[in-house]
Amino acid sequence: MRERNRLAGAVDAVRALTREADDTAELIALAEAEGDAAMVADGVATLRRLAAEAKRREIESLLSGEADGNDAFVEINAGAGGTEAQDWAEMLMRMYTRWAEQRGYKVQVIEESEGEQAGLKSVTLQVSGANAYGWLKTEAGVHRLVRISPFDAAARRQTSFASVWVYPVIDDTIEVEINEADLKVDTYRSSGAGGQHVNKTESAIRITHLPTGIVVACQTDRSQHRNRATAMGMLRARLYEAELQKREAAAAAEENAKTEIGWGHQIRSYVLAPYQMVKDLRTGVERGNPGAVLDGDLDAFMAAALAARVGATRSAASAQAE
Repeated sequence: MRERNRLAGAVDAVRALTREADDTAELIALAEAEGDAAMVADGVATLRRLAAEAKRREIESLLSGEADGNDAFVEINAGAGGTEAQDWAEMLMRMYTRWAEQRGYKVQVIEESEGEQAGLKSVTLQVSGANAYGWLKTEAGVHRLVRISPFDAAARRQTSFASVWVYPVIDDTIEVEINEADLKVDTYRSSGAGGQHVNKTESAIRITHLPTGIVVACQTDRSQHRNRATAMGMLRARLYEAELQKREAAAAAEENAKTEIGWGHQIRSYVLAPYQMVKDLRTGVERGNPGAVLDGDLDAFMAAALAARVGATRSAASAQAE
């Protein structure tokens, strides 16, 4: 049913675009015949909006990966730099939350670790919506911020880093085997404001997968059992995503995304001072309005990265075929 609804939605969207484009073209022709310049301008603006929507739908049609239609976990970790980097991690959390809200996606905080003074040391979000992982997977990597520090009395320029990992929420249609003997399970008290219960019992769960070193944690629920179930789902997703990265690296001759999460390997720079610009270092896409980007205007960056990623995969597949 989910696959049927996804396909039906895609078909309905194309039909709606075609219908609206035809109606707008007729309206413009009528307005030109009557000499109504204002109506013509409105029609042209509508066509431009439809063209942008059609372009987005075209890119979205590239989301044909096994897990592209699934929900996604977004894990943000502050880099070295203390409060500066932790504040940057919180800014990234807000950016992805705003992007998701603009698309009508649901966002849930699975785990977060607050900074000593401000910001976040780490946070894990679950973004739920059609093709959430397909869009967000291009955001995995290191993000670099250059700005005048709000925490420096001398108002000096500072550079901060934060890493973003994205992996799909997997369902029962995808099997991932996990040996219980390979797991180390720790319980601890949840952090945050809490209440009468949340901070008084060790309901939070941290699971370490010993063979790979992958660590997941969940503290969103007051029940330790439900937190464990969520954490196990996250672990299955991380293991599955690691396998996807291996397949992609073999097919497209690209480095595993996890190995790129290191300083000096940033995928995007956000410069707020001395000039204003956001530049994706993989695709060359630039925007001169960092405020809009940090408010969730990420579609241009995601679309370019997705198109480049699909193109590289197809080129590698063609080369192998030859």
